[in-house]
This record gives sequence, C-alpha cells and structure tokens, in this order.
Amino acid sequence: MIDTHCHLDATRFDPDRPAVLERAWAAGLHGIVIPGVGPHDWEPLLEMSRQDARLQVGLGIHPQLLPDMPPEQDDAVLEHLDALLSQGGAAAVGECGLDGPSILGAPLERQVAVLRRHLALARKYGLPVLMHCHRLHPALIDLLKQEELPEAGVLMHSYSGGVELARFYLQKGCHFSFAGPVTWAEARKPLDALRAIPLERLMVETDAPDQAPTPHRGQRSEPGYLPHIIEGMARVRGEPVEVVARQTTENARRFFREAFPPPSR
Repeated sequence: MIDTHCHLDATRFDPDRPAVLERAWAAGLHGIVIPGVGPHDWEPLLEMSRQDARLQVGLGIHPQLLPDMPPEQDDAVLEHLDALLSQGGAAAVGECGLDGPSILGAPLERQVAVLRRHLALARKYGLPVLMHCHRLHPALIDLLKQEELPEAGVLMHSYSGGVELARFYLQKGCHFSFAGPVTWAEARKPLDALRAIPLERLMVETDAPDQAPTPHRGQRSEPGYLPHIIEGMARVRGEPVEVVARQTTENARRFFREAFPPPSR
C-alpha cells in the first residue's frame, strides 16, 4: 500500500514522527508521498527522501499559501522551484491547484497563473502533478481545456467532486485519490464518483494529519490508517479489499514512475 498524500512534515507530527512511521510500515505500507506546500519545506523534504527511499516528495506551492506570499515574489519562488526540480529527487510537482476560500487573499487570476507555471514545470521535467481543487472546479476545468496536461499525469488529490466532474477529469486522463471521507457516514457525492471511476485510475491517501477515517475521525490522522480507507473504498465499490489494495498500489507505483523501492520479501 502507498499513501499518495500525507503531510508527514506537519508540526503535529513533531512529537512522534518516528513512531508514526513505524506504525505505518507495521500496517503494511510500502511508501508515502509527502507533498511540499511552499518554499520553506522543499529542501527539508528532499533531505527526508534522501534518508529513506520509501518517502517520496512533491514540490509545489499550495494555493492556500499564496495569501501569505507577496505576489511580487511569485516569479522568484517559481524560479527557485524550477532550479530544485532540475536537480532531481522529487517524484511529483505539487501540491498545487486552486482554492476557493483563498480567493480573498489570492485572486483567482493569480492562482491560475501560478498553477500554469506548475503545469509547465511538470511538462518540462516529466513529472506528475498533485492537484488540489476546492470549490473552484469550473475554473480548473476551464484551465485544463486550454493547457496541455503533463504526459506523466495529474492526480486529483482527496477528490470530493461528483460524477459529472469526474467524467471530465477522466476524459483528460487524470487519476483520482480518495481519503478518509469515503468512510464517513454522511459522504454521498464523492462515493458516487468513486463507484464510477475505473479501478486502474484510483489511488488512496490519508491527507494526514487531516481527514482521519472512521473509527479515528476527529483525531489526528496518520499514514497507518490507510487500510481503513482502502476498506471503505472496497465497501463502496463492492470489490474485495485485497483487489483494491493491490491495484491502487500498482497504480501508484506506475504513476510515480517506480520511484518507490519494491517491498521486501
């Protein structure tokens, strides 16, 4: 199993990060993708990955971070990102994307311009994209109709949209990752999408420390909870847990270009 989106560098893991990882490996995980959200964490994440190949990283600017960044620094920060990506070591570009609640601090025009630069970097370096989209799917769809998608692919992180949106993203070649909400009793719209998406386009994530699955909802999430999410996905799709676990793992290995070491026998 591979957790395709876990903010393992979050301060909430500072007290017990080694124990969190031990629990993850004991739960059967083979790898974790840690998405960078801004320039402050890019180099520490690359170092974390150098220390353990089971930890792969994405480098990007999260749209929720843009309100805290002066717009006049966008070019310089993106040039720094370009330079780091050119050195290798990253398995993806992102987390990046569009965020509706952030528009007050980062207007849509700026968010779109920054996302375009991320897509260009992904094309330049042959890397997949970890895509965040919250309450701005129409704007993202407009952008993806204009932009050439990276050949390495786009992963719709913690997908929460409905079936019709999913059909557009499927047609564009996107993959989808689902997190803890698939186990929540009130979940509806994303579950309809989960049933409609082909298994070969699916991956799984915890988005830890957020979005903990049942029975840990309301607590800090962690990568060791990934089996609960896979069980929830299998239940919704009416498929064996082992089949969903095996296929989502294969999908992740292929999507991230075999970046993870094979599991030890």
